Amino acid sequence: MRRISIDSLNTSPEEVFRLRELLGNGGLLAVPTETFYALSADPFSVAGVRRVFQAKGRDDGKPLPVLFATREQLSRLGVDAEAQTLDHYFGIWPAPLTVVFALRAPIAASRGASTLAVRLPAAKKLRVLLATAGALTGTSLNRSGSPPLDDPDAIESVFRREIDVLIDGGRTTGGKPSTIVDATKDPPALLRSGAFPWPTS
Repeated sequence: MRRISIDSLNTSPEEVFRLRELLGNGGLLAVPTETFYALSADPFSVAGVRRVFQAKGRDDGKPLPVLFATREQLSRLGVDAEAQTLDHYFGIWPAPLTVVFALRAPIAASRGASTLAVRLPAAKKLRVLLATAGALTGTSLNRSGSPPLDDPDAIESVFRREIDVLIDGGRTTGGKPSTIVDATKDPPALLRSGAFPWPTS
């Protein structure tokens, strides 16, 4: 495992280039979000997605959520939603809010499903990284059945053999996970309550 601070990464085009190459070859990262650290791979990489589940110690076939930074990245992911719908959520984002949209075609991270859960994270430094490195899978970093991790030292101790690069943003805030909403339904359906206060009535 290589460990690099997110500040050093965000100020080095050379490091970002190396990271993109790694991701294209199925690399696996740990990245700091506004809640916990995430296990991150290229959402289009079958090998990278497989490694996410190997690291977690499970593979239940469920899709992986994806972290993104720009509207253009949503389009490249194949998100199929009307402009006014996207405008609504971009009026809320960035926030610990994960939204399920329809896809034009499945990708590796969607595991064959025609929908994808995406989030524009509230963590500014992570958004800077995503804008240059590209969208990344964003499932919580933990072994199956264990709580998600917010401490980079603990991550290095537990996952040093599975993760290629630990992007160190210090200890994250932890707390509740992101709220998940299904925007393929009308009205949108709350799938999981979390850090973002979603109205229930």
